[in-house]
Amino acid sequence: MKAYTPFVIGGVVLVVLLRLRLRQRGRSRSSPPLGRHGWRRGRSLLGDTGLVAGREIRERVRGRVFRVVTIILFVVVAAAVVIPTIHTSSTKPTTVGVVAGSATLDTELHQLATSVGLSTTLVQEPDLGAARAALAAGRLDVVVDAQGTIVVREPVSATDTSAPARYVRALSTTLGAQRAFAQAGLTPAQAAAVAKAKPLPVESIQPGKKARTTSEATALLGVILVFIFLTQYLTWTLMGVMEEKASRVVEVLLATVRPIQLLAGKVIGIGVVALLQAVALVAFALVLAKAVGSSLVEGSAPVVVVATLVWLVLGYAFYSWLYAAAGSLAERQDQVQSLALPLSTPLIFGYIVSLTGVSSGNASLLVKVLAYLPPTAPFAMPTLVGFGEATWWEFLLSMLICAACTVAVALVGARIYRTAVLRTGSRVRLRDLVPKLTP
Repeated sequence: MKAYTPFVIGGVVLVVLLRLRLRQRGRSRSSPPLGRHGWRRGRSLLGDTGLVAGREIRERVRGRVFRVVTIILFVVVAAAVVIPTIHTSSTKPTTVGVVAGSATLDTELHQLATSVGLSTTLVQEPDLGAARAALAAGRLDVVVDAQGTIVVREPVSATDTSAPARYVRALSTTLGAQRAFAQAGLTPAQAAAVAKAKPLPVESIQPGKKARTTSEATALLGVILVFIFLTQYLTWTLMGVMEEKASRVVEVLLATVRPIQLLAGKVIGIGVVALLQAVALVAFALVLAKAVGSSLVEGSAPVVVVATLVWLVLGYAFYSWLYAAAGSLAERQDQVQSLALPLSTPLIFGYIVSLTGVSSGNASLLVKVLAYLPPTAPFAMPTLVGFGEATWWEFLLSMLICAACTVAVALVGARIYRTAVLRTGSRVRLRDLVPKLTP
C-alpha cells in the first residue's frame, strides 16, 4: 500500500485542481465583462494597456487556482529546504562493536570514520558471539574483531558510495594492511613507515574534467527553474486567451480597447504575476533556509542568478506573444493541446541540450550556438554564464537579438490575434492567416 501512496496523493491533487479550474472557467463565463464604464477612472502610465494589465493581475491573483498552485509551490519549496535538514540533524552516529580492542585500534576506528564523514560510537563487546547478537538485534551497525574479523548486517556492494559503505571498505583495507605488516614481522616503526608511504603521482596526456563549481551548480538549478516557470506561465497565457474567446468576453473588450492594447495588457499582466510569484518563492526559500540552517541555497553565484532572472523575463517576453496568438486560433481544449506541442518543441529542445551541457561539465558548440537563438537562449546563455564562457558583450548581443526578435514576433502575433480572436464556430487555420501576415 505504501508504494501506491504517492500516486493516490497525486491523483487527489490533480482532481482538486481540475475541479477548481472548471469552477473558475464557469465563473469567468457567467460574470459580466468590463466595458468602458467598468474600467477604473483615470489612466495609468501605460494607458489602456496598463488598465488591461491591472485587470489581468487582479483576475489571476483572485483566482482560486492561482492560490492553490501557489500554496502547493510554497509547500514543495519548504519540503525541499527543510527535509534534508531534518534528515541530516537526525542522522545517528555509527555504532561500532569492538572485540578485544585497544587504544590504538580505537583511535584508528575514529580516524577512519572522520575520513569518510561519519561520527562513531565505540562499544566494547566481550566476545564475537555477543557482538553478532547485538548486531542482529540492531544495537550495533558494524562489528570489528581485533583478531581480523569485520561483520556487517547486510552485504556491502562495491558500487555503494554511501558513507557507511565507504567506512566498511576503509576498515577492511586498513586493518587488513596492518595485519599483513604484523604477519611479515615488521616492527611498529617499520609498519608506520610503510603505512605513511605516499602514492606515486599519475600523469595524464589530456586534461581531466574539473570539479563542478558553484556557478555551474547554480546554472544547473537555474535552467531547471526557467523551464518550469516558462511552461507554467505560458500555459496561462494560452488558456487565458482561449477562454476569453470562447466566452465572448473579448468581443466586448475589443469594443473598448484596440487588439494590440488588449493583447499587450494580457501579456504584461500575466508576466507581472509570474515574476512576483517567482520572486516570492526565491525569497521564501532564502529566508527559510537561513532560519533552519539549510545549506541547499548557500553559495549560489549572484551573477548566474541575475543572468537566469534576466533570461526568464526575456524568454517569457518572446514566447508569450506566440502563445497568445495560438490561443486566439482555438476555442476548445482539444485545439489548445494540438497547438501547444509545436510551440513547446523549441523550449524542450533548448532545455534538454542546455541541461545535458551543464550536467556534463562542458559547454558544447551546440550550446554556444543556441545561446544566440531567441527560442533557446533562455536556457543556453545562463549555462554559458555558469561556465564563465560568455563575456559581457556576448551576453548583451544575445539580449539585443532576443529583443529584436521579440518585437517582430509581437507584431506578427498581434496581426494573428486581431484577425482570429473574433472568428468563432470553427478553428482558424494558419493558411487562412497568411494573407493577413503580409503588409
